[in-house]
Amino acid sequence: MTMNDEFLLLHPAVQKWVYKQGWRDLWAIQKSAIKPILSGKSDVVISAPTAGGKTEAVFLPACSATAGESDGFGILYISPLKALINDQYRRLESLCEMIDMKVTPWHGDSPPSKKKAARQFPEGILLITPESLEARLILDAGWVRAAFESLKYVVIDEYHAFIGFERGYHLQSLLARLEHLLDRQGSPIPRLALSATLGDMDSVLDCLRPNRSFPCKLIVDSDNKSALKMQLRGYLNPASHEEEDPAELRIAEDLYALLRGDSHLVFANSRHNTEMYVARLNDLCQDNQVPQEFFAHHGSLSKELRSFVEKRLHMETLPTTAVCTMTLELGMDIGKVNSIAQITAPHSVASLRQRLGRSGRRGSPAVLRTFIIEDELTANASLSDRLRLSLLQSLAMIRLLLRKWYEPADSDLYHFSTLLHQVLAVTAQWGGVRTDQLWSLLCRSGPFDKVSVDHFKALLSAMGESSLISQLSSGELVLAEQGERLVNHFSFYAVFETPQEYRIIVKEGGKILGMLPVESPVAPDQHIIFGGNRWKVLDIDVEKKAIYVVPARGGKPPVFLGGGMSVHDLVRQEMLNVYMSGDYRVEAGGKTIDFLDDTARRLFSEGLASFRDLRLENRRVVSHGQYVCLIPWMGDKVINTLTLLLVRAGYKANSFRGIIEVDDASHSSLFNCLNEFAEEEGVSNTDLAKLSVNKQTEKYDHLLPEDLLDEGYGAKTFDVSGTREWLVKANRMNLLQPS
Repeated sequence: MTMNDEFLLLHPAVQKWVYKQGWRDLWAIQKSAIKPILSGKSDVVISAPTAGGKTEAVFLPACSATAGESDGFGILYISPLKALINDQYRRLESLCEMIDMKVTPWHGDSPPSKKKAARQFPEGILLITPESLEARLILDAGWVRAAFESLKYVVIDEYHAFIGFERGYHLQSLLARLEHLLDRQGSPIPRLALSATLGDMDSVLDCLRPNRSFPCKLIVDSDNKSALKMQLRGYLNPASHEEEDPAELRIAEDLYALLRGDSHLVFANSRHNTEMYVARLNDLCQDNQVPQEFFAHHGSLSKELRSFVEKRLHMETLPTTAVCTMTLELGMDIGKVNSIAQITAPHSVASLRQRLGRSGRRGSPAVLRTFIIEDELTANASLSDRLRLSLLQSLAMIRLLLRKWYEPADSDLYHFSTLLHQVLAVTAQWGGVRTDQLWSLLCRSGPFDKVSVDHFKALLSAMGESSLISQLSSGELVLAEQGERLVNHFSFYAVFETPQEYRIIVKEGGKILGMLPVESPVAPDQHIIFGGNRWKVLDIDVEKKAIYVVPARGGKPPVFLGGGMSVHDLVRQEMLNVYMSGDYRVEAGGKTIDFLDDTARRLFSEGLASFRDLRLENRRVVSHGQYVCLIPWMGDKVINTLTLLLVRAGYKANSFRGIIEVDDASHSSLFNCLNEFAEEEGVSNTDLAKLSVNKQTEKYDHLLPEDLLDEGYGAKTFDVSGTREWLVKANRMNLLQPS
């Protein structure tokens, strides 16, 4: 066994643990991480594929630096998921046992005995979610100050899951508050972030620590050259079919034939589809008299049902295919998975990369199968169907994935809802706080650095009017009646919405299958599919929020609500590039690779023929039936902006999959209207937000003053400057001219 000089810097007990694993050498990222982490003089971001050694890259040196210390927690590990905490606890046990270090998982489902022991004798590693850390800061800040007095590192796992989202701003604020509580502003606690998927590195580093007030070392796994096998399969839905979707049935049959007998993950993109495909796959198992090996995994299922699937995957002794949503996208150790199946276009390139990382582990190639449904073309087929946009978007995302491009974080957002939450949280933590202290902690040197003084004043004023906060004669802000009520509710610690849910309970035996959102329409005697099995609803107890079911035949998955994710500009531009070139194939190893099956190739040819028939190479406005259609090949922010500008001008306009349909309009009038937009000065994202409805998209948006709600929603939804740039460029290239 050969080890480098960096390895010799590790604690002897850590070295012994490495030897016991039988490793011949450390991986490149593990070697590169040792010195910067041991020095404690910078933040560190480690980007490597799933199962690429990131966990060890952080914990080998971090545990070396904190071994033997018992006067408080030395390492704080933060994860977006409780399941990932449980997984890391199992993975760290043997290492921590070797160096006599305690490791404590702390979340809602953790054993009370472990929490009690950690409260009495805090030491070693604490594994926690942001929400549980928030609860500790509010309920017991004195204990936090004492327990973290010797804290040397903060480890952030699945870092990409936080970047640009409410939880990311919440996490940044929590860490700033923790350093402030510990009086560590002058000697920051190094933040060690782990991710398999990172886009634009500038935005990544900005999200880790606002204003980059501490040096940061970036370590990227450049040695990884894992092989990839992939195929995209196309399915055509006939124009006339009964209630059941024939293409979905054929996909289920193909999944059964391709995946049975081994372990796989199938990402179905929604809880509804997850349930539907599992039920059909299990019907096939029953019809063929073979054991069940297809299981549902999504956030509405009970912890027991999800854990059963995770453990079965991890054991690697029984063939197990989990049909899932995003719940298995993050990096918990579920053992060796032979392949990934993606049904319909993924939410994003970053999401596709994260999912693909679950396959191809331990030296075997990653395997990706994509299943795309398109409808048979008829005389009344939509332009989206004619252009085969679902297939085209999948092709574009795969090509961008192979070029290692992922969506960057949106750095233009305000997240006023999360700021309101943090004002309440800090006020509750300290009992009372001055306005200038809040501003300094949260905005001037905190994550909400895009918020202006005027924004902040408007927010505090509105919070006062709503009895969330009040000001004492001394000038300090304290919680008012409504603020106390919010903070004291168990749901406060999360910055994301947790909808009311009904428990689904088996009548005989009382087993809880999971939770169903209140908004999902379910009635007595209805037959539903849940957990991949078929049930009949016997009774609904509104007071207890319980749905009682018995096994049954037939049924449909319940309707789960939830919006889709926004498509980035580069994805749609790559879609255009594919049709402009007329070639979807990719280059690999000096060869041109065709990864479509026969049906997908026919669908691509149909879409390309429509693209050329419509002369979309050199125009962006076409007539289609009763509509004049605008096809910018731009992301959803630009699409939203153009659509609302047209509505503002008096047109009936709607958008779908990047195409804007304008009813009862002429090409020439639309051309003139678009030219006016390009020359119009003064209109802003906020102006468009004022014309919008359903603007409350984050947890506390309903408590915001209207002006801040409009400004926040406008930044999130529209892009006036980007739209104007596109219009000017399109005009210069004569892409908008009437035929």
